[in-house]
Amino acid sequence: MSITVKKIFVVDDNVMLTMLMEDYLTSHTPHEVEVFSTGEECIDNLHRNPDVIILDFNLNSENPDAANGEQIMATIKATGNDIHFIMLSGQEGDNAILEKLADTGDNYVVKGEAAFADIVHLIMERN
Repeated sequence: MSITVKKIFVVDDNVMLTMLMEDYLTSHTPHEVEVFSTGEECIDNLHRNPDVIILDFNLNSENPDAANGEQIMATIKATGNDIHFIMLSGQEGDNAILEKLADTGDNYVVKGEAAFADIVHLIMERN
C-alpha cells in the first residue's frame, strides 16, 4: 500500500510545542509539515493546500487580539476547502469542542504525553 504524502499545518501559539510536534511528525510520517503561531498566518497560507490542520483550540492565549481555534476553523470551513482538522486542547472531554466536532468528521486530541502519537495515528489512518 502506498502512502500519499500530505501537507500538514500545525497552528499553536506555544512555540516549544509546535517545534516538538513538527520534529515528531517529520520523523514519524512521510508528510510535509508547516508551523504557524496564529490562525491568521494559517489562513494566509491556505493557498499551499493543507490536507490536515492541527489547531490549538485556545489559540489566542499569547495574543488576545488573535482569533481562537474555533473561529479559525469556522473561517476555513466556510471557504469550502476539504481540510481535516485535529483540534488540540489542554482540557480533557471539553464538551464545547466535542459538540462542535461531532458532525464534521474532525478529531479532538488532548495535549499530553500521548498527544503526538495519537495525532500520527489519526493522520496515518486517513491515508
